[in-house]
Amino acid sequence: MNRDHVLILGGGVMGLSAAWELSRRGFHVTIVDRGPLGRSASWAGAGILPAAPRQNAIDPLEQLKALSHTLHEQWADELRQSTGIDTGFRRCGGIHLGLSPAEAATLAGNRYWWDEHNIAYTRLSPEQLIELEPALQPTVNRLVGPAWLLPDEYQLRNPWHLRALMEACRRNGVQMLPGTAIERLDVHHGRVRGAMTAQKRSIEADLFLICTGAWARQFLLDLGFPNGIMPIRGQMILYRSTPHLLSHVINVGNRYLVPRDDGRILAGSVEEEVGYVCDTTPEALADLQRWSQSVVPGLQGVPIEASWAGLRPGSFDGLPYIGPIPGLENAMVAAGHFRSGLHLSCGTAVLVADLLTGRQPPIDLTPFRIGRG
Repeated sequence: MNRDHVLILGGGVMGLSAAWELSRRGFHVTIVDRGPLGRSASWAGAGILPAAPRQNAIDPLEQLKALSHTLHEQWADELRQSTGIDTGFRRCGGIHLGLSPAEAATLAGNRYWWDEHNIAYTRLSPEQLIELEPALQPTVNRLVGPAWLLPDEYQLRNPWHLRALMEACRRNGVQMLPGTAIERLDVHHGRVRGAMTAQKRSIEADLFLICTGAWARQFLLDLGFPNGIMPIRGQMILYRSTPHLLSHVINVGNRYLVPRDDGRILAGSVEEEVGYVCDTTPEALADLQRWSQSVVPGLQGVPIEASWAGLRPGSFDGLPYIGPIPGLENAMVAAGHFRSGLHLSCGTAVLVADLLTGRQPPIDLTPFRIGRG
């Protein structure tokens, strides 16, 4: 098989990560996106890199988390060295709070999973929590059960990381075509011959990789593969605070506060099934503001600098789609990572590159196959 030219559909973190990894392995890569590169859900996320298994991971998804988590620190260094751009990778640690009986019970149960997978954690007394995060002192009396510190929870600044990936791709000769909408793939006798643009121009390549996030659903349907990819809207607000109001990522159930070095604090997020509608709503933003200020009362009166929404690519079983598209000898997909796209992007890029170079991936991809279920 000729492996010289790969066309990647989708210029988010998944497509850009795959493009960089493939270009480093000697492929000629073209990446297209219907809008600007490095935007959409990849740009809209909070950049949390949750603590992942260090050992004893048997489940392929947990193995993918472990692989990606290890690679992120390495990639941050390599991207800084090759582009001069700081990706915002920080070993900030994450604090997990239970403010309801259900949240506290979940955290108590997580201890067994943390122990099994050798994930470091510390149980915090109220005094220890206040010492680490003085801004949480008004919240201590609302705790149900202890707080927990996970030191191996990290963060990235999404826009910085994406900018570094784009620059690294450019320096490696990746051709980038923003504003290029692909309407369909042109298939003949089990091979994709080209990607047809909205202007009826065919972009030809030897191999095709679909990394279009929530929009991968329609591409796969057009190719005859029902799938569980669905858009899940998230919304977020950005506070412009003073530095060091918070030092750690603060997690409460599915919501979080992410402090940046310059004092900005991200508050998110919601999960809404509203189709491909990517607008914020006053109700959701007001709810996020109330919640964040109830957790950190010091945010009251802090100006909100911006708010936005993004469409996460969810899947019906919570697993991404990674691997060859059945019946097509030169097409693959990497999509459906839901809330974990940024976190799993490094590992997914390596798996895809291994497949395209004929190497045996280090993870069993069977659970991620198209047509499961």
